[in-house]
Amino acid sequence: MDLKKVERVYTTYAGVYDQTFGRVFQQSREFAVRGLPIKPGDRILEVGVGTGEALPLYPRHCEILGIDLSPGMLKKAQARVREHRLDHVTLKLMDAGQMDLPDDAFDIVMAAYVVTAVPDYRKVVNEMIRVCRPGGRIVMLNHFSNGNKVIAAVEKMISPLCKHIGFRTDLSLNTVLEGTSLIVARKQKVNPLRFWHLVECVNQKNGHQPVG
Repeated sequence: MDLKKVERVYTTYAGVYDQTFGRVFQQSREFAVRGLPIKPGDRILEVGVGTGEALPLYPRHCEILGIDLSPGMLKKAQARVREHRLDHVTLKLMDAGQMDLPDDAFDIVMAAYVVTAVPDYRKVVNEMIRVCRPGGRIVMLNHFSNGNKVIAAVEKMISPLCKHIGFRTDLSLNTVLEGTSLIVARKQKVNPLRFWHLVECVNQKNGHQPVG
């Protein structure tokens, strides 16, 4: 799976995403966004913003930057921003594995259905850590492989097929977090079918310890 292929896949899906995958994922997105500890003035980065379905859910007292690799997806997101008059939202075309953003720039980084849909998840996770301030929150809404050996074997088997449509199914949360500064503060299964996990992490880079 390479960047050009991912971009092609999601640009192809852009026109029908809201009526297909978007509907399946929307309840989980709503749950994730409404549970964020957003304070007035917080800076939020949404990685893989897609068509921007989650953008109207955020409170207007924060600043949001949404990035995506797909021009087709961003075109849909921009239309949504205009429709809902989301003046606190900015959108940019950007590779999540190589963000053109400064260090420690965001209080919260949200990545919904992203980590298992990129060619190099480590680059993306490391970039999210870099741009998130020490003590900030990194939230991943994603499917992670089950610890059950039988299910893991099935997931591993079907993963190459899933890659053709932009997903992989053989990645565990422990693998994603291994060697990072992220400490899990909250983890729970969410709809649909409680197949996806909402994982909220504290960014403890530079030895930062969370308060409370």
